[in-house]
Amino acid sequence: DYVVVKMIPDNRLPPRHLHSVHTGKTFAVIKWESPYDSPDQDMLYAVAVKDLVRKTDKIYKVKSRNSTVEYTIKKLEPGGKYHVIVQLGNMSKESSMKINTVPLSAPDALKIITENDHILLFWKSLALKESNFNESRGYEIHMFDSLMNITAYLGNTTENFFKVSNLKIGHNYSFSVQARCLYGGQVCGEPATLLYDELGTGKDSSATKSGRATDVAAIVVPVLFLLLVTLGIGFVLLYMRHRRLQNSFTAFANSHYSSRLGSAIFSSGDDLGDEDDEAPMITGFSDDVPMVIA
Repeated sequence: DYVVVKMIPDNRLPPRHLHSVHTGKTFAVIKWESPYDSPDQDMLYAVAVKDLVRKTDKIYKVKSRNSTVEYTIKKLEPGGKYHVIVQLGNMSKESSMKINTVPLSAPDALKIITENDHILLFWKSLALKESNFNESRGYEIHMFDSLMNITAYLGNTTENFFKVSNLKIGHNYSFSVQARCLYGGQVCGEPATLLYDELGTGKDSSATKSGRATDVAAIVVPVLFLLLVTLGIGFVLLYMRHRRLQNSFTAFANSHYSSRLGSAIFSSGDDLGDEDDEAPMITGFSDDVPMVIA
């Protein structure tokens, strides 16, 4: 035996299991379940979004018959803080949660260039990768002195570089650059941080490496230049010697050229030696010996 019991829906119950599915820079996807299983009609929900930074409210209406409801809240501020409340349209009990959107990214390629009495910070424009960032918002720069354990705010700029002066010898500094904070420092971008290590030399570690590379280059470049000059002189000397040998051979060949044969004639050393050995040496002629001419 069994009996079927149908419970009477209670529209005064709050939505169940309210949570965030995904949070971006300008949106948030939230999800919840209906106050009771398998609603037999459309249910109207009120989604209230309270901006905890700007102190503003927005209310959205969502109608659904599904047991599980998913909704995307748009037009949020990067790095913002929000309080989300979901309840039925009849102002029943509510479910709430807090959401923090993703802040703007940190600037890329932060570098330090050391000058005589100051340093320059350089970085890439954040607008190159963040469509929600406007250059008019600018950047703010902070400095941390590890020796004094002090963090200082240096200022802000709308440029992609910043000059820092009055650094103390022997102090190690960390510089951070981020999208300028809004609304009393509550909405900021992610900082890009770079260490400036003086070690009593008054130079940045990266500048030291570049200085060492410059010293090595100052030695290697002249050596390579001398090698190239030496090789060039050697090639010139070889070329001149080759030209002299060629000219000498041409003159020698021309002196042995036979116009009758149309070629140059050379005698081997062996032939000359044999003829000298077989032929008698003529020493002279006597007056009493008659000369016969055939």
